[in-house]
Amino acid sequence: MDKMIYVAMTGAKQTMNQQAAVSNNLANANTSGFRAELASFRAVPVVGPAQATRTFVTDSTPGANLAPGVIQQTGRALDVAVQGSGWIAVNGPDGKEGYTRDGNLQVDKNGALTTRHGDPVLGDNGPITVPLGSTDVTVTADGTVSATQPGTPPATTAVGRIKLVDPAVRALSRSNDGLFRTADGKPVQSDANVRLAPGALEGSNVNLTEQMVNMISLARQYDLNTKMISTAGDNDKAASSLLSLN
Repeated sequence: MDKMIYVAMTGAKQTMNQQAAVSNNLANANTSGFRAELASFRAVPVVGPAQATRTFVTDSTPGANLAPGVIQQTGRALDVAVQGSGWIAVNGPDGKEGYTRDGNLQVDKNGALTTRHGDPVLGDNGPITVPLGSTDVTVTADGTVSATQPGTPPATTAVGRIKLVDPAVRALSRSNDGLFRTADGKPVQSDANVRLAPGALEGSNVNLTEQMVNMISLARQYDLNTKMISTAGDNDKAASSLLSLN
């Protein structure tokens, strides 16, 4: 009976973990540039001194769905969408370089160009800073950031170029802070072929219908696993009653 209980118990646990991934996808269905998390089950034999007669269930997360989302025009000067493959390089909360597709950029009170989460946007020579008092900040298709200073006439100068990269898909993995990073943690070289769509944002690639179907399916799987645990308990009680008669 312990084999049945063990498989059902680990199956129920990993089903809950997958429900968390689905819930996170649904919560970010409207987040710009979000990439849906992928997850799947696999059976793993229990390794020990005895024969491998027991297995447990674990979740296998192959990564994220990196298919592009729909680009929507916003008309906002600091909104940019990556066209095709490519990423925007930022300085993550841990101080290390990370990559995002969320092009909803801001200029903070210190003049730093950041993402909406406050991560500094990196240029070819480090974080990009806009002169304080600039009246207009624009981004071109190649990532060049220009700022207009008041005066007669107003002067527009380039203050930096956003670092755009295009690493191999298999080299990237999602970190806990939501940014993507390379497996070895090393920065990726900029790629001049990556282009931006100014005045636009890329939507999330989460398929709401698919995620809702997954959530219902996982709920049924969890219910099946809990019923298996209950059945194993009933069978154990029945076996104990039969043995007590002898």
